[in-house]
Amino acid sequence: MSVNQQAHTGPPYGQPQPGYQGYQQPAYGGQPLPGVPQSQYGAYNGPMPGYQQPVPPQGSLRAPPTSGAPPPASGASLPSGHLAYGQFGHGDVQNGIPASAAPMQRPPASQSFLPGSAPTPVSQTATFQQYGPPPASVQQLSNHMAGMTIGSTTASAPSPAGLGYGPPTSVPPVSGSFSATGSGLYTPYTASQGPSPTSVSQGLPLAQPLFPGQLMSTQRLPTQVPGFAPPPSSAGIGPSSYPPSTGAPRPPTMPGPPLPGQTVAGPPTSQPNHVSSPPPPSTMSGPHPGPPMSGLHGPPPPTHPPQPGYQMQQNGSFGQVRGPQPNYGGAYPGTPNYGSQPGPPPPPKRLDPDSIPSPQLNELPPQQKPRHRIDPDAIPSPIQVIEDDRSNRGSEPFVTGVRGQVPPLVTTNFLVKDQGNASPRYIRCTSYNIPCTSDMAKQSQVPLAAVIKPLATLPPEETLPYLVDHGESGPVRCNRCKAYMCPFMQFIEGGRRFQCCFCSCVTEVPPHYFQHLDHTGKRVDFYDRPELSLGSYEFLATVDYCKNNKFPSPPAFIFMIDVSYNAVKSGLVRLICEELKSLLDYLPREGNMEESAIRVGFVTYNKVLHFYNVKSSLAQPQMMVVSDVADMFVPLLDGFLVNVNESRTVIASLLDQIPEMFADTRETETVFAPVIQAGLEALKAAECAGKLFIFHTSLPIAEAPGKLKNRDDKKLINTDKEKTLFQPQTSFYNNLAKDCVAQGCCVDLFLFPNQYLDVATLGVVTYQTGGSIYKYAYFQLETDQDRFLNDLRRDVQKEVGFDAVMRVRTSTGIRATDFFGAFYMSNTTDVEMAGLDCDKTITVEFKHDDKLSEDSGALLQCALLYTSCAGQRRLRIHNLSLNCCIQLADLYRNCETDTLINYLAKYAYRGVLNSPVKTVRDALINQCAQILACYRKNCASPSSAGQLILPECMKLLPVYLNCVLKSDVLQPGPEVTTDDRAYIRQLVTSMDVAETNVFFYPRLLPLTKADVNSDSLPAAIRNSEERLSKGDIYLLENGLNIFVWVGVNVQQGLIQNLFGVSSFSQISSALSTLPVLENPFSKKVRSIVDMLQVQRSRYMKLIIVKQEDKLEMLFKHFLVEDKSLSGGASYVDFLCHMHKEIRQLLS
Repeated sequence: MSVNQQAHTGPPYGQPQPGYQGYQQPAYGGQPLPGVPQSQYGAYNGPMPGYQQPVPPQGSLRAPPTSGAPPPASGASLPSGHLAYGQFGHGDVQNGIPASAAPMQRPPASQSFLPGSAPTPVSQTATFQQYGPPPASVQQLSNHMAGMTIGSTTASAPSPAGLGYGPPTSVPPVSGSFSATGSGLYTPYTASQGPSPTSVSQGLPLAQPLFPGQLMSTQRLPTQVPGFAPPPSSAGIGPSSYPPSTGAPRPPTMPGPPLPGQTVAGPPTSQPNHVSSPPPPSTMSGPHPGPPMSGLHGPPPPTHPPQPGYQMQQNGSFGQVRGPQPNYGGAYPGTPNYGSQPGPPPPPKRLDPDSIPSPQLNELPPQQKPRHRIDPDAIPSPIQVIEDDRSNRGSEPFVTGVRGQVPPLVTTNFLVKDQGNASPRYIRCTSYNIPCTSDMAKQSQVPLAAVIKPLATLPPEETLPYLVDHGESGPVRCNRCKAYMCPFMQFIEGGRRFQCCFCSCVTEVPPHYFQHLDHTGKRVDFYDRPELSLGSYEFLATVDYCKNNKFPSPPAFIFMIDVSYNAVKSGLVRLICEELKSLLDYLPREGNMEESAIRVGFVTYNKVLHFYNVKSSLAQPQMMVVSDVADMFVPLLDGFLVNVNESRTVIASLLDQIPEMFADTRETETVFAPVIQAGLEALKAAECAGKLFIFHTSLPIAEAPGKLKNRDDKKLINTDKEKTLFQPQTSFYNNLAKDCVAQGCCVDLFLFPNQYLDVATLGVVTYQTGGSIYKYAYFQLETDQDRFLNDLRRDVQKEVGFDAVMRVRTSTGIRATDFFGAFYMSNTTDVEMAGLDCDKTITVEFKHDDKLSEDSGALLQCALLYTSCAGQRRLRIHNLSLNCCIQLADLYRNCETDTLINYLAKYAYRGVLNSPVKTVRDALINQCAQILACYRKNCASPSSAGQLILPECMKLLPVYLNCVLKSDVLQPGPEVTTDDRAYIRQLVTSMDVAETNVFFYPRLLPLTKADVNSDSLPAAIRNSEERLSKGDIYLLENGLNIFVWVGVNVQQGLIQNLFGVSSFSQISSALSTLPVLENPFSKKVRSIVDMLQVQRSRYMKLIIVKQEDKLEMLFKHFLVEDKSLSGGASYVDFLCHMHKEIRQLLS
């Protein structure tokens, strides 16, 4: 993409900073809906600190590679967490960059924009939209246009290739602004140049300096933009200087909203984006974020003919300017209407680079700054990239037999066939072609990391890893590095020995394992042995792999319920007890077992602990109270942990009695650490691993070990002491966590706070033992019961490995140096987890310790030793082979942006523990600018500095990175609580790539466009207010919440069908579920909600948002392409800012 502007840089990102763990967000878990205390949400992300001037990248940059590799394919997706930067929303268009001819890349696809198919009305297929106030004069226009076009991907006329973009012939395109239609927005590069970049050229106009002190050069509108492919003759555009490369396929086009048949959606994932329940009504009375909108907009329909002297811009061109149009006022006169109702013409949309947040400009009201515009439809669209990948790669199975293949995006539904490399469901990498030398890696600044989900759940059509039993001798391993037998081991000397693929050591093949080789050197039993032919498999572990050299007992579950005043009064205690009666029949069990081997125990507590004897021989349960919480012990052994079926009647009797026993309690204080100690002691006494399910409501202020004080202080935000808010207030819990890990005691925490609870401290044990935290702020039975019960059911039933240890081995040349996730490490290589469930990931970063070779590539082997829920000790092995390159272009052609964002978010979230948030943000921006500047310098063909050129598979890096920067952990709004931030920080740290993708860039679906007769989802649209129409209903999901936004002009019939009320004003914002009504629209919307709930690891809170209602502020937090109230930039502004940073690095 080429954006004309000066680059301004942030501090050098050089080396990674100390890692970050955990992640938090604002009132994210369960904040209540109306009626709740304020403070919960408001602006969603905090002010954006200015950027510092960065230093040029370190390391010498190289000359452009001559590898001859074809340009990358275009559908590559971006990391999922980037936030958008600027004040206004952007268009829903899709973009792409030229695709490469190289095999295994995501091929580009062009999408035609059919009238009517997308959220826009037919009239909208028109080719241009006016964004922003009309320029005052031609001179201003040219300054304004100073320079952005996007090279080959915008379709300027419906191309023969099928990009049907608006009435092509009606408006002459600006010359030079577009490239060949087929080629879309970005400039194609010849094959020898490496990946084709996205180039946004010319058009981040700048009549004024972007940042104080930085003058932008004003440029004239070029007639030919360097770097653009010549347009087809039909397009009416002047030829440009670079012909498209012969081998590169046509880049994807940038059509508007996806077609109806495409189910796209924002990236699906299981991520939490936390929204808390809305606080009480009083909270949201302030002004709406952003310009007031009376409706939401889509691109405005063209209403006026082009004015003399200005060419209008085709949909998708980047920043071409349009002539002044009558009837358009200044900054946001009103909102365009999109869709159902006709309305006044939409306001002009502008993008001014001047509004890029910088400390000084940030304070000015928007109206005082001069504006320029860039067409949001002309910059890379996440929706388009996701759609293209779906259409190109969703139909064929992904076969893992080839080294270094980049998998389809996480948002694409695809089948995996394991033929020697682990499925991308288990391991995803930031790049599948890694630099041969550490110098190249430092020069590019692309982090080399793998996001590993060892126990990931597979779809029913895929086979679970085979369990291999080698008997008493155990798995065959390398003598030196102890790597496990895998498909990459080389058998030699007729099969009597094998050479290790990791360390090259030669090991004798044990006699029982010997097999002859065929004429190709493969063992003749190659296909009969999973460990020789598959990427993922399991070994049954021998007694040598067990603690104290004895086989483990089956694990136990202990339910520990807070029975203080708040828990009893809210109805929580009764709800938990009722649910457990039936839930205990669904404990996890091995596939063919009649009943679960897991034993259960029960404890209740307030200031003291109550243990229950539920031995099957008793007529009634017995309670034992331990009031000496300073010296915790378990008062009974026999009868505490029992088999559910044997003690069923005693357990049922206990669960009936608990709510009655504490019904009149007046005890408000609670303890916390002694509760964990009690569970730990019980598991020690039973000599087994297990999990504690703790249901807790308040800050533990009662006299006891681990007692906490309220240290919440909003004044620390944006100061050097802000990091203390993320750190535990005492080291007591770190020591307790260490003891829990040693015993295999995993802690899952369900929190129900009505005020500050110190999640940063209470979550330490959960986090370090591999457990999960669930948070329901201002818990109310009627609205939060479904969400809590669904989370509890899934948490109790999901697959978990206990007493787990994971080690990642690599072939010579690279090694694992850093780890992110919910675990404990007592040395530098072993990741220890008391429990590891099917939703948790461990992210591993690799560094070079030697040179790699292109021929042999690089190998990873992840080995997880764990105890299954039946007490069986197993080893799960995942292997992956990657390519190695000596040309930077090959690295940039094989990156996976979603994984890159997952890593960067975790790295940043760990950084806030030790550094000021501003430092962390600046480092992120600088690292990304260095990644893109290195590409520009070494892989893109020469072109004017005014062009922003992005690698095809990283073209979404800026939008996703901006989403991470605007997240509640890094830029909280005033309503985001400290607990929310600590909660999100921890949550994100163990998210997988699909979860971070939808968490940072939520999925926005137009429900009114859904086809009630098909099973598919409506096509997703971009996350911007401007894409919304007041006549429609939209659903936004981010893994933690589902918002249903209802426009003020929605037809009465739709309101009746969905909500069962006759008018907009009667819709209740307090609904937590949609009413069950017998009509096709209601059934369709409820089935969409159910489908989304199943895809996520947590049950999402449903929040109904009426346009112009107080809750709309919360909803707007998630329109991540727009400017945020807390100071986060819009996508367009951030793109301008990144361009300045890159130019500064290059100069």
